[in-house]
Amino acid sequence: MKHAGSAALDRLEPLLRVLRGKTGLKEKSRGAFYRGSRAFLHFHEHGELFFADVRFKDDFERLPATTKTERSALIKKIDAALRGS
Repeated sequence: MKHAGSAALDRLEPLLRVLRGKTGLKEKSRGAFYRGSRAFLHFHEHGELFFADVRFKDDFERLPATTKTERSALIKKIDAALRGS
């Protein structure tokens, strides 16, 4: 599974815009978000499927991010992590 390329990130742009609005996240490069000085979130593509690697604790957790439902669930988990829950 490879990191999401430019064309994939174009398709993820609506999600990226939401993430850019989150307090506590900084986009260091397109599609790669940091929380403080630590990498927090980046994307992968596998064919037509998208996945987000998110560091909720010490290691990254891979979550699906292809469908609207998957993206909504991803945002909820990220919001909870940013709140500290």
